[in-house]
Amino acid sequence: MAAQPLVIRIKTQHGEDVDWTVQLGQLSFHEVLEVIAQVLQDNTPAAFEYEDEDGDRITVRSDDEMEAMINYYLSLLAECEARRVMAPPLNIYPQVKPGGRKNIHNLTVNTRPAGAVPKGADSGISLGYGRHDAELREILASGRIVETDILHLEVLGRGHSGQVYKAKHVPTNNVMAVKVIPLDITPEAQKEILSELQILYKCDSPFIIGFYGAFFTENRISICTEFMDGGSLEMYRCIPESILGRMTVSIVKGLNYLWNLKIMHRDVKPSNILVNTQGEIKLCDFGVSAQLVSSITRTYIGTNAYMAPERVLGDEYGVHSEVWSLGVFLLEATPRDQELSPIALLQCIVEEHPPRLPSDKFSAPFVDFVNRCLQKRPGDRPKPQDLMQHPFIRIFADGNKQIISEWVCQELQELRLRGTVKGL
Repeated sequence: MAAQPLVIRIKTQHGEDVDWTVQLGQLSFHEVLEVIAQVLQDNTPAAFEYEDEDGDRITVRSDDEMEAMINYYLSLLAECEARRVMAPPLNIYPQVKPGGRKNIHNLTVNTRPAGAVPKGADSGISLGYGRHDAELREILASGRIVETDILHLEVLGRGHSGQVYKAKHVPTNNVMAVKVIPLDITPEAQKEILSELQILYKCDSPFIIGFYGAFFTENRISICTEFMDGGSLEMYRCIPESILGRMTVSIVKGLNYLWNLKIMHRDVKPSNILVNTQGEIKLCDFGVSAQLVSSITRTYIGTNAYMAPERVLGDEYGVHSEVWSLGVFLLEATPRDQELSPIALLQCIVEEHPPRLPSDKFSAPFVDFVNRCLQKRPGDRPKPQDLMQHPFIRIFADGNKQIISEWVCQELQELRLRGTVKGL
């Protein structure tokens, strides 16, 4: 390889990218890993990825694979030079070793040696999905959390597959949410468990609920995640535009993070969007999420009132359907003279024009953003990567968590006075 300058941009999951200028003739795979380790500090890289011309991620684990990456990038540079356009930097995406990853709350996960399985995980319990059982065991073996470390404080909620508790991790005194699911459930519910665990284990984003670990005990599995003391957005109605706009920025960032991992949430709705008293907004509940192996799917999964028309009609759908769900959430969360019932909303989805925000009560960028999200034809809705460029998002992308925090604390106080909230 010819010795010439090259700009490598190390992409971190929190958006703090680092540019590194190197000479190609002096570059080796292990040298790149050493620099990535310095950038990530607490995390140890095992490999890294780059994107090919189709946007697919290619993993680099050796000098030979890195040479293939460099050759690809050199061809891109030559093409840009021929077209007389500025070439982008070479973006690389670190892959972190399981032995060193920490989650955002400093509870270490993935700290067990290879092959170690926590007590209960090797008791013959299987979800019956062949190689997926091995993935499940790896996830279960990843954390340091065991049943004796957990003190259940109170029930936060009940779902079709189990209960969610507010709990304390005794060794660290951290409060967390623990979903306890019995294993005598339907095969479909078991698939949801595996899907949620795989996605929680993979994600590391400030806009996705933090994952502490999971463990088996007898005939149930416990999934330990970050506790959000403001609850879900389902609790709140009539959210002012100045608050909702900033919430939407975090929601869109979370969805884009998932989409970049080729994951579709498939159930975007207020109860799956959490808030805390620090003003943070995070997505949760990935039981029905899907890997976007291809860009479309046909399965009928999700909550009807938030489904896009193509999903209700049983047609193929993709990430544009999530854009519709986001639009419905925004429509429902705004102060309105008359609330839309789920039946009325479904009728609008299939038979009529979607409802619109009144232009005399909301800003023009907000009205336009919701209108664009609620286009009946999927191709007429904004592409996921275009959402962040819309004026409505750009106006509120100021990182002001304080204004959300103050509003949430005030609303929680009123809810407590009315006795309509517990466990928060």
